[in-house]
Amino acid sequence: MVKRIRYFIFLKDVFIIAVGAFGGPTAHLAMLLKKMVNDRAYLTEEELMELYALCQVLPGPTSTQTITAIGYKIGGPMLAYLTLMVWLIPAFCIMTTIGVLMSHFDAINKSVEFTKFIQPMAVGFVTYAAYVISTKIVKTYEAGAIMIISAIISFMMKSPYVFPVLLLGSGALTAIKFTEQPVVPHKKLKIEWSNFILWIGVFLVIAAVGHFTKVLPIRLLENFYRNGSLIFGGGQVLIPLLYTEFVEFKHYLSSEEFLTGYAAVQAVPGPVFSFTAYIGALSMREYGIAGEILGSFLASVGIFLPGTFFIFFVIKFWNQLKKYRIVRASLEGINAASSGMVIAAAFLFFQPLEPDFINMAMIISTFLLLMFTKIPPPFIILVGLGAGFLLT
Repeated sequence: MVKRIRYFIFLKDVFIIAVGAFGGPTAHLAMLLKKMVNDRAYLTEEELMELYALCQVLPGPTSTQTITAIGYKIGGPMLAYLTLMVWLIPAFCIMTTIGVLMSHFDAINKSVEFTKFIQPMAVGFVTYAAYVISTKIVKTYEAGAIMIISAIISFMMKSPYVFPVLLLGSGALTAIKFTEQPVVPHKKLKIEWSNFILWIGVFLVIAAVGHFTKVLPIRLLENFYRNGSLIFGGGQVLIPLLYTEFVEFKHYLSSEEFLTGYAAVQAVPGPVFSFTAYIGALSMREYGIAGEILGSFLASVGIFLPGTFFIFFVIKFWNQLKKYRIVRASLEGINAASSGMVIAAAFLFFQPLEPDFINMAMIISTFLLLMFTKIPPPFIILVGLGAGFLLT
């Protein structure tokens, strides 16, 4: 009974984060750090950064995989699936609704104007995460150097494929100090391949069925499943691929429709990958509202399922793997590199902004509210949205 109450509280916390999680994975990380670590102590900063770094190495939506992994760590597979559902439902419902209402383009276009403070507030969230992580996670000179180098490389190169290479390379640098780690008794590493086999099996089945039947819903599921299996780096990498495939190649959407949806998703809390719900709905518009909802559902399942399979595959032997001295030594470098990426994200988020008084005030006030108050992040976001509405 006590466990059920604790799980209910955890899912309530996930929902609170889901409805206030603007700004992408690094901003989501700041919210996870505040809610899951500082406020609730579900896990430590080190454990959160380990999971975040692990999910960055895997293909798929980083923040979704991270919060799913936290659910798995606390309550096993069932709580992990419930966590995934609670995290996705708000963004899925909103983007599906926007897709269905796409004929009202002008109204939608105007409706996102009041979100003009979201981006500077996201910079404040990311800056807060960078500050907390750099002060609590990085504890040696070597880790500090790796963090700075990682931040510079991430900022200069900007390629998503640099992230896994940088994480693994940084881990290798500190792994050579494994003799400094205490010996921890451990059993022989046992890997369960079921979720990896399931990922391949689902891909082969839907690809074959889509090829031979030419049924649009199945082909949509296959298209998004393929993209979800290959994407490193989050939504900013997924967007150009979706534009090429669904606008330029398949012509399911017009350029104007695509850009309107992309503007709308900036105003929607939760994962940027929820943009696929919008595309799925418009891709099935010839089948009516029921078809649009089906298209949205299949697109969402397709994009999020591969990453879920990957994290479920790895998380089962992650605790065993960490007992090896060389792995524990490598975590110092991996966490430091991940911290550097968060710092780089703060600068990258700031770049497109006008360095005017209002934007700077929003960044600084968001940072200070997170640092010195216990105001829940969704309320901070609501204040920003309200200010944008009044000033629009």
